[in-house]
Amino acid sequence: MNNSSLTIQAGFASLQGRRADNQDYVGWVEPADAQALTLRGVVVALADGVGGAKGGRQAAETAVRLFLDGYYSLPETLGPERMAMRALSAANRWIHSLGRRDNELAHMASTFSALILRGRHAHVLHLGDSRVYRLRGDSLERLTEDHTLGGADLSHVLYRAVGLEEELRLDYAAHVLEPHDRFLLCSDGVHGVLRESELQQLLRERGAPQHSAERLAQLALDQGSHDNITALVLDVLCLPLPDRAELRHALNTLPIREPPAAGRNIDGFRLERLLSDGRYSRLFVAHDSGSDATVVLKFPQPRVVSEREYHDAFLREAWIGARIQSPWLAEIIELPPGRQTCLYSVLPFYLGNTLEQRIAGGWKIDTAQGVDLALKLCRALHALHRRRVIHRDVKPDNVLLLEDGGVRLLDLGVARLPAWDEAADAPIPGTASYLAPEQFHGERGNERTDVYALGVTLFRLFSGGAYPYGEIEPFSTPRFTSAKRLTDYRHDLPAWLGGVLAKATAADPQERYADTLELAFDLEHGLNKGCPLKPARKSWYQRNPLRFWQTTALLLLILLLLSLARLHMLSSAPT
Repeated sequence: MNNSSLTIQAGFASLQGRRADNQDYVGWVEPADAQALTLRGVVVALADGVGGAKGGRQAAETAVRLFLDGYYSLPETLGPERMAMRALSAANRWIHSLGRRDNELAHMASTFSALILRGRHAHVLHLGDSRVYRLRGDSLERLTEDHTLGGADLSHVLYRAVGLEEELRLDYAAHVLEPHDRFLLCSDGVHGVLRESELQQLLRERGAPQHSAERLAQLALDQGSHDNITALVLDVLCLPLPDRAELRHALNTLPIREPPAAGRNIDGFRLERLLSDGRYSRLFVAHDSGSDATVVLKFPQPRVVSEREYHDAFLREAWIGARIQSPWLAEIIELPPGRQTCLYSVLPFYLGNTLEQRIAGGWKIDTAQGVDLALKLCRALHALHRRRVIHRDVKPDNVLLLEDGGVRLLDLGVARLPAWDEAADAPIPGTASYLAPEQFHGERGNERTDVYALGVTLFRLFSGGAYPYGEIEPFSTPRFTSAKRLTDYRHDLPAWLGGVLAKATAADPQERYADTLELAFDLEHGLNKGCPLKPARKSWYQRNPLRFWQTTALLLLILLLLSLARLHMLSSAPT
């Protein structure tokens, strides 16, 4: 499977049901040519002919065929929305004209729902009461609204359809795609009898698309559907990687504005409270009205660095977030095109505290807990390094400890990316106390410098906040002569752990671990072989035998006295 291109699998089922004929029609195009797939994408469409008018089947088939032919014949520079609108408008005019000229096809019309998958986005087009659903994870969401009149007797009366009016009134929406998204396009013969909970349950089984479509259609028939029954199921298997030039163009068009205050609404996000207000960025906990989720919005602080540097930082985070998925790295939420009006990032809201906050609170961690956290951070950095990405700002402030025991490594805005041009005289990014010695002499960042920063972070974790070479002031030139030992701060920790951290923070990069895998191996080996066993808890007798026998004698005396008293009571009782 080619992980650099859009890959889907689809299947459909269409049943005549209890109608005299089948007026539903389905079509899809998945270009075999890689260029056409990239520029125009995959298109699936479903139409349901209006049953109360003549020519319903002809309207449905004509709408789908003309739309697909028109869409793929238009220049891709128009973009999916305009291409789709032009193609469907032409089909609408033709069908509307036929319905007015030909008495055999009078008032012919059809519902229409289509899905265009291009790049990393899904474009939804809709008219009528067919529907498009998306299953993401275990959650099912309806992406369309029915264009029907209200009321029990009018629930199937359409006020929008292809061919119904001369001018097309089309619903359009764009959504960000994720791998393993599952889409369902269905006619009212399916959703009219199956509850959304039933649709969700069957789609969550994740059978092959063809099998799932056939099961949905048969279930609708078994439950008494009186209409034509059509279901199309599509799975997104792989997504193309985002193009850096496209990302840069998209971000560079977004202006940098003064960070807003809590209570404001920005692009459908309500800023509920301030999370942090740092030198370079301001973070808010926000509510996303689109997904009803709690998220974090990160705004740049203007006038601290140049606009180019801010755009580059946000570009790095978006580029890495789209390419590297790891349970140990913070995610970046991609927004649909056109929603964002200024520069900011959207992240999931994680419940927890930073490692810096825990250290400042006096957290005294034991060996096993600390090594477990260290191994998680090694995995986070390895996920980056295997894709040739260098973090360059590993520190406790950028380590988030989640309430559920998870860990997230934050802030990839200064990461070094493969083939990413940097000026030779540009400042070395990062925090002074975590920069490796060679970075003060021109090294721009590599795996060993990340290991050093992780080593300093772990030294502070175990020592209670101390630095192996002392805290370093920005713009200074420190001398890495004598490092502190971990045992200077924690006599209860094993010697091997101090040796591992000393190697991770060695001033000479050649004496340091070459990568996080080597560091993780020594941590695991030390924990398994060199960690002192906790002594078994001694019994009371072992701890204080004298007190044990004294207590035992006292209890025996009490039992003897109680027995004598009972005998006395029995002997003195009247016969």
